[in-house]
Amino acid sequence: MKVALASPTFPKSIADGLAITKRLVKDAAAQQAEIICFPESFIPGYPLADFKVEKASAEELQEALNKICEIAATNNIAIIMPMDWYDGDKFLNIAHVISAEGEILGYQTKNQLDPSEDTTWVPGTERRLFEVNGVKFGITICHEGFRYPESVRWAAREGASIVFHPHLSGSDLKGVQLMDWGNINSPYYEKAMMMRALENTIYFASVGYTMKYQEAATSLIAPDGKCIAYQPYGKEGVIVEDIDPDKATGLLAKRFKPELYK
Repeated sequence: MKVALASPTFPKSIADGLAITKRLVKDAAAQQAEIICFPESFIPGYPLADFKVEKASAEELQEALNKICEIAATNNIAIIMPMDWYDGDKFLNIAHVISAEGEILGYQTKNQLDPSEDTTWVPGTERRLFEVNGVKFGITICHEGFRYPESVRWAAREGASIVFHPHLSGSDLKGVQLMDWGNINSPYYEKAMMMRALENTIYFASVGYTMKYQEAATSLIAPDGKCIAYQPYGKEGVIVEDIDPDKATGLLAKRFKPELYK
């Protein structure tokens, strides 16, 4: 499967986010990608202190999702689109999965919220596996993928070849500009990406925003823990790479013995 990981700039509005989506999806489709993933809460934008993000209504989010489905169908590519979402009286942080035909296949909730998010979203309670073109995959969102490795192990044990990890790490206002991927003095995030792949023997695709002071790059990690490709820091774009599901054996994940921890 050929996967695409999008590193967009932070959207100024839902309309701006949709315009960026359209542009980057078209780029990925031109490179024959079969699926593309965007960063955490891309529509309407993560509620970061750097930016003023208006809380969108359920109707606005549904209308945006309808347009994203149209973009998927027009470009014949599956899309993982992280969004804010309403489920009854619950306000959730989720990632929608949309087929290349524009069909909504479902969504994964963010279940392990960062402590700073407790007053923003309600945590989800379920994990799901998805499938596109015969390749099974899971989704873990930001904090839970970095600090709760169980979320990735679950997907690997259920047969996922790859786990997509939409996240936000960094700022446009303050921080340190990273130069070298995985540098010993860099924040731990890129090291965690390596471990999520290596400890489960699957691919791990971590997808973040393009920012002036990024704390991690959008990266694709192989089942042996090696970084296959990453998007240069501070540069908007899409990386498109082939993955071989046969190499994602899930060997180490499947050797886990849960009965030892009851």
